[in-house]
Amino acid sequence: MGPATLELTEKEREASLANLKLERDAVVLYDRLAEIEKDSDRAAAFRRIAGNERRHAEIWATRLEQAGATVPAFDGPRIRVRTIIWLARMFGTNAVSDLVQALEGDEEEAYASQLTPETASIAADEREHAQIWEELNARPDPKGHPRKRRDEAWHRGGRSGTLRAAIFGANDGLVSNLSLVMGVAGAAAATSSGNQLIVLAGIAGLLAGSFSMAAGEYISMQSQRELFERQIELEREELRVMPEQEEAELAALYRRKGIPDADARRMAHHLMADPDIALDTKVREELGLDPAELGSPWGAAAGSFLAFVVGASVPLIPYLLADGTAAFIASLGFSLLALFLVGAAVSLLTGKSAWRSGLRQMGIGSLAAAVTFAVGSFIGLAAS
Repeated sequence: MGPATLELTEKEREASLANLKLERDAVVLYDRLAEIEKDSDRAAAFRRIAGNERRHAEIWATRLEQAGATVPAFDGPRIRVRTIIWLARMFGTNAVSDLVQALEGDEEEAYASQLTPETASIAADEREHAQIWEELNARPDPKGHPRKRRDEAWHRGGRSGTLRAAIFGANDGLVSNLSLVMGVAGAAAATSSGNQLIVLAGIAGLLAGSFSMAAGEYISMQSQRELFERQIELEREELRVMPEQEEAELAALYRRKGIPDADARRMAHHLMADPDIALDTKVREELGLDPAELGSPWGAAAGSFLAFVVGASVPLIPYLLADGTAAFIASLGFSLLALFLVGAAVSLLTGKSAWRSGLRQMGIGSLAAAVTFAVGSFIGLAAS
């Protein structure tokens, strides 16, 4: 290693190392996506992005070398990247589009706070990557069918309710039935009762909770959908009875986006020539709704029901297979592990640390279980 020709503060050195890790992970990810993808055009796009990411990694490695720092050997991608690659192998690259773009968002966020010539150049490439993904998502699949757009999949999941219901259902099933089972286990230990009371309470909690969650999600999503449909119908009626005013509103909308007045008026007039396109534009721009993604009450209810059943079964199953201390330890241990995995799984979409999300989820479940066990023990002692 030659003498240092670049001075870096400790903070800048750490940032460069973190950037190098991000880019090396991205190289592996896009190389693997290119290998997995059967569509030659999509595979070529992935290889193009991988080339950019490889160049970015070389930029940070060179920067560290010029500062006299040791460039670490690559020890493989993060667990998050490995998981995305595994999911792509199982379900295809289109299925992990939103997860990959969330990683791209991590890079943009990291570089946004670093004002250097290197980050300015890389940021331009990242914007190009976003454009490539937009084009890939807009292209039809090999059979000619339009691909479902996934560039806002996480936001749509939150609005449509199915993904949100599944996540909350699994978490609620785990926490609520773990708390119930631990509370009854505490009371049973204090009164020398057997497993039957715990199993009965666990099954009752599973059934009551799953049906309650499903009914609540259905009513909530159906009410939301009816509200959205009502808003869309009002827009449709306004377009029918007052088209001139609606055209003026469309022109004003485009002017607010910075489009010159003459162009805005021309665009609005062109859109009004097709009532369906005009309605779709008004609904998206004014109401912030996607008419095709208003949410499925039945999907939210089913997702919530099944996820709650799965989550609530974890603390219950050990008591169906064993009894006493062994069942108690297994129930608590498997439940806390499942809570950690739910938290870690959510981090794939949120971009937060899997360890932090998982431990936070596990901590909340542990606290709930400890409190209900203590209360159950107190009640059991008082009853005995």
